[in-house]
Amino acid sequence: MRMPMSERLGAHLKRVEQELMTAKHAAVKPAGLTVPQYAALLVLTEQPGISAAALARACLVTPQTMTTILQNLLSLGLVERTPHPVHRNVLETRLTGTGAAAVDRADVRAVAVERRLADEFTAEERATLVALLGRCSTALAGGVD
Repeated sequence: MRMPMSERLGAHLKRVEQELMTAKHAAVKPAGLTVPQYAALLVLTEQPGISAAALARACLVTPQTMTTILQNLLSLGLVERTPHPVHRNVLETRLTGTGAAAVDRADVRAVAVERRLADEFTAEERATLVALLGRCSTALAGGVD
């Protein structure tokens, strides 16, 4: 039996995700970044030295996509990669001073987007929304029927 679009939670989630990405794109663009670049730089502010594979997992992208993102960030001088002191096959990734300044500029505007969204809800509603989205993740992690 077919399900009307209005009843498809996935369609509602996708619409909101697209609207969020559009707002984030507009927010980080003045800093010269794309949303995936901003996400990678943001993770690097909290986890300097992280490997490309771990960075890909943290940003929810494939390792191949992260390789492209890192190549672009390297060419812009926003990150540097150096061999791990013990595991020479692993490259550690860190922000450069220019990268830290770029993510700081972008983050001011990206946080404004997040606050605009959060301000639509009470603290209790935000907690409920986070819990409901967690349930969505749990349900979907079970696989396809």
